[in-house]
Amino acid sequence: MKLATLKDGSRDGRLLLVSRDLVSARIAQAVSTLQAAIERWDELAPLLEAEYAALNEGTLADSFPFDPAQVMAPLPRAYQFVDASAFLNHGQIMERAYDLNIKKQAGVPILVQRQGDDFRGPCEAYSFCAESENCDFEGEVAVVLDDVPMGVDAVQAGNHIKLFLLLNDVSMRAHLFRELSMGFGLINAKPATVFAPVAVTPDELGSAWRDGRVHLDLQVTRNDQWFGHPNGAEMDFSFGELIRHLAYNRKLGAGTVLASGTFSNRGYREVGSACLAERRAIEKLELGESCTAFMRHGEVLRFEMFGLDGKSVFGAIEQRFVVQESGA
Repeated sequence: MKLATLKDGSRDGRLLLVSRDLVSARIAQAVSTLQAAIERWDELAPLLEAEYAALNEGTLADSFPFDPAQVMAPLPRAYQFVDASAFLNHGQIMERAYDLNIKKQAGVPILVQRQGDDFRGPCEAYSFCAESENCDFEGEVAVVLDDVPMGVDAVQAGNHIKLFLLLNDVSMRAHLFRELSMGFGLINAKPATVFAPVAVTPDELGSAWRDGRVHLDLQVTRNDQWFGHPNGAEMDFSFGELIRHLAYNRKLGAGTVLASGTFSNRGYREVGSACLAERRAIEKLELGESCTAFMRHGEVLRFEMFGLDGKSVFGAIEQRFVVQESGA
């Protein structure tokens, strides 16, 4: 299934079913919001699947053209949002470039609690205060979980993945090292996260979803210029392993969002990056200094992932960065 959330003036919007080709949509009849659907997934998923099949067959008179500009993030807010750093190549590049000594334990993934109260839609203008904050982007995928029991193993953990999301984890790098050095969470360094228009069930990924990883390229452009297309196959920790670690001594509530961390491949010379900081670190290592500028007001980013059939999986994030107005 492909699901989206229509703007309707409420905080949580109205759940939509979106056709596989992203052309048409229909307001879901079985349940009103995505959070409600996740909380009763076993009961409601078959009803939504029936609606989805009818939508794809073109037999619904109340369907309408799907417009990504009219939707919110698929899950507009979450009770829990956790971000990983599951591509170790990214951290290794940063450590070499900036002579960092990050304390890590072999086999233990890095996870950080994040803010889940302000998820942004795919076409919203993204405002930030000043270019001196070093605005960056990070292309990632995330999973949405149903209720996960404490102590779940990595194999069983995969059964709790109900949906996938594509996201841009916006970062303000000027605040990052200050907040990391304080030893607690990231606040100013990690403002609102942006999501692609639709969430998809695992079957929509086909054989690209295997080994707990999404084996697809994440296409990133900046001002219509190619920036990178790293593949999700190189995750060093699978989503099952990430979930197992997160649920080691606590249960996870339905609607938990768990992200992969920025896509990063060892063959970065060929596939580029999904993050400015990584490209700047590579430049520092290879050229002696960073050349690529952080985001400027007026610039446009696009993130999209195409399936094995060549068709867009999640739709695209296409966002323009703008000056933050006073009080906004």
